[in-house]
Amino acid sequence: MPRSNPLSATPLIDPGVDLSKAAYVHPTACIYGNVTIGQGVSLWPYTVIRTENNATIIGEMTNIQDFVMIHGGGVKIGTNCSITHHCTIHVCEIGDNCLIGINATVMDGAVIGDNCILAGGAFITEGTVIPPNSIVMGAPGKVRSQRNNYVANRMNAWMYYRNALAYARGEFREWESDALKRDLLVMQATIQSEFDTIYR
Repeated sequence: MPRSNPLSATPLIDPGVDLSKAAYVHPTACIYGNVTIGQGVSLWPYTVIRTENNATIIGEMTNIQDFVMIHGGGVKIGTNCSITHHCTIHVCEIGDNCLIGINATVMDGAVIGDNCILAGGAFITEGTVIPPNSIVMGAPGKVRSQRNNYVANRMNAWMYYRNALAYARGEFREWESDALKRDLLVMQATIQSEFDTIYR
């Protein structure tokens, strides 16, 4: 019996989920329950968002990368975040402008402040509160240093947004395009100016 091509399949999306504001949703994404997807969000291959109670909110311009699993009601992910490959996000809150590194886990009741970086493989235990502007490593995850990561994390989210728009057009080499290289410098200056205004 021939196998179906997952790229030609219809996304496994709860009919109550509004994807009209998303920049890109891969056909293998699975989204169930009370889930809000913000403007410019991208959902990459084999992401799963499953919410049986309460609500899950994904903020504007956030990217949920390949094989990420988000489960449980009450998950809140802020704006301009990158939830990178193979992360597990479970009934927790992540602030704005955060980067959650590859294969990191954030458990029930944890709160991650704005502008944080969680290193790859970090394990944030239940109820942990990570202050803004932290760099977190280890299992269990501990704050190793303090630095405002606003610019770097915003840039990473913007890069994924641009890539998402390209994928939505059927173009898969955006990151090597001359247009992106030109726009990158402009966007970096814009975000740095925002940072200087907000945090001066």
